[in-house]
Amino acid sequence: MTKPVPRTPLTLAAVRRRLREAGNPDDAAFLQRFFKTGPGQYGEGDRFLGIRVPVMRRLARDCRSLSLADVESLLGDDWHEARLLALMLLVDAYERATTVAERTAIFRLYLRNTDYVNNWDLVDSSAAGIVGAHLATRSRTRLDTLARSPKLWERRIAIIATFHFIRNGELGDTLRIAELLLGDSHDLIHKATGWMLREVGKRDEPTLDRFLDAHAATMPRTALRYAIERMSPAKRQRYMRR
Repeated sequence: MTKPVPRTPLTLAAVRRRLREAGNPDDAAFLQRFFKTGPGQYGEGDRFLGIRVPVMRRLARDCRSLSLADVESLLGDDWHEARLLALMLLVDAYERATTVAERTAIFRLYLRNTDYVNNWDLVDSSAAGIVGAHLATRSRTRLDTLARSPKLWERRIAIIATFHFIRNGELGDTLRIAELLLGDSHDLIHKATGWMLREVGKRDEPTLDRFLDAHAATMPRTALRYAIERMSPAKRQRYMRR
């Protein structure tokens, strides 16, 4: 039987070349509209190569050998897909890490680079798997700091990170961070908060009911609509009438 030829690890330059080769101009134009990259929009100035997610996932599997230093460099790239790839690699590396030191290094790398985790898909694909996972056995006050940040994406990181706790049946931190964010002015925070509240309700609807009984009358309507999405029509109407 012929032995498989071992793959040569990709260099950072080779990864960037593969990203450029995988790009599609038509998809790039669509993504730039979809992710609101125009003047004054939340993704202003972001640039897309136009790479579909399945291709990104295959590339991430091929790039596991990149060093953390190379991944951090990729995270600072101008292209959106390069940053997404870096975050996929960080989440994967965190899951595969075998020591506290390795996981802490990834967590710290992530938090010092939040300026590059700068669109909702980048946050949603990484916050729970890195920030939530790291804080699962530690103090969670860092979430409060992020929730009070002047930076939109750090506030979204704060609430999405709690998805890790929700999956483990811990709901209190989501409710606490959601309460901090109810007065937020940005629609992307309202959507993320409502989404996490809906996830709470999927595990424990009475807990969500108590939260909404206290806040439905004053919370942003977008957050409320997301939170009650899985409820019965009559119950949804009752909360929306408030």
